[in-house]
Amino acid sequence: MTVIGAQAIGIANIAMDGSVLDTWYPYPELITNTSDPSGTERLGAQDLPIKLLNLIKIDQDRMVEQVAVRTTIADLSKPPTDAHDVYLRLHLLSHRLVKPTTINMDDAVERLTITVWTNKGPCLPDNFEHMRAALRSRGLIHVYGIDSLPRMVDYVVPAGVQITEAERVRLGAYLAPGTRVIREGFVSHNAGTLGPGRVEGRIASGTVVGTNIDLGISASLVSMKPAPLHVGNNCSLGVSAAVIGLNLGDNVHVGNNIVLDPTTPLLFADSEEIHLAGEIDGQSNWLIQMEKHSVEPVARRLTDHDAKFMLRNPPVSDYTY
Repeated sequence: MTVIGAQAIGIANIAMDGSVLDTWYPYPELITNTSDPSGTERLGAQDLPIKLLNLIKIDQDRMVEQVAVRTTIADLSKPPTDAHDVYLRLHLLSHRLVKPTTINMDDAVERLTITVWTNKGPCLPDNFEHMRAALRSRGLIHVYGIDSLPRMVDYVVPAGVQITEAERVRLGAYLAPGTRVIREGFVSHNAGTLGPGRVEGRIASGTVVGTNIDLGISASLVSMKPAPLHVGNNCSLGVSAAVIGLNLGDNVHVGNNIVLDPTTPLLFADSEEIHLAGEIDGQSNWLIQMEKHSVEPVARRLTDHDAKFMLRNPPVSDYTY
C-alpha cells in the first residue's frame, strides 16, 4: 500500500516564549513510503536555497526569531503533531497538492497559536501595543486580524482565481482555477472548490463543492463535524440560503432564505407528502424553493431537460459589488 506523506523547507516565526506563530513553506512536496520520521528539524545556512538566506534573522521589534526548518510528515492520514505539521498541511491544500477532506486535519486549529497578523509579520497578542510603537518606526502598521489562521494570499496565490477580499480566504483553502470569491464570500481551511464557480457566501471547514457552484450572498455551506459535506456539480444556493450537514448531488438548486439540514421538513411535489430533507441526502436533480401554496419548502424533482436548462440559467443572478 502506498503511504502518502509530505516534506518541505520553510521559514518559521518563533516568538520569545517559544510559540510557533507561523511557518511558510514556499515549495511543499508530496512523498511516498518515506523512511524519514515525522517531525521538524532546524536547518543551517548550508541547507538553504540562496533566496531564503536573507530571511534568517531576529526581529527585535516583533520579539520574534525567524528560523529555517525542514518538516516531514511520513503519513498524511495520521493526525497533525504540532504547529509546523499543521502549516505544512495547510500549504499542501492551498497549493492544490491535496484536496480538502482527503488528509487528516483532526484538531489542527487547536495546535496553532492565536496570533496578531500584521503587514510587518505575525506577533504575539501579549504586549502587542509595546511592539506597535517599535514597529511604527518602520512605517504604518496594519493589523489584518487576531486569529489562529492567517490569510491564504500572504502564503500562497494559486493561479487562475479571483479573490476580492484577501481576509475572507484562509490558508488551507483549496480554490480550483476559475473560482471567484466575491467581496462577501468566505472560504475556510480544509474546504473549497473542485472547479470553476462563484462564491459570494460561506464555505465552512470540511466542505467540498464541485464545478459551477453559484453561492449567493450570505448563503452558507456548513459541515457537521466530524463528517465532511460534499456538494456536487452545477449547484446553486440563493441569497441567505444554507445547507447544514446535508450532502447535495449534481444539479441541486436551493432558493432564497431556505435553510436545509437533515431534519428540515420538505413538501415533495410529486407525492404531495411531507418528509425530512435527509431523505434526499446526496441525491441529484432537485429544485427546492418556497411556493405560495405551502408553508414548507417545496422539493421538485428536475428532469434531465430541466437540469440542462438550470445549468444554462442558474437561479442566482451573476452580480458583483
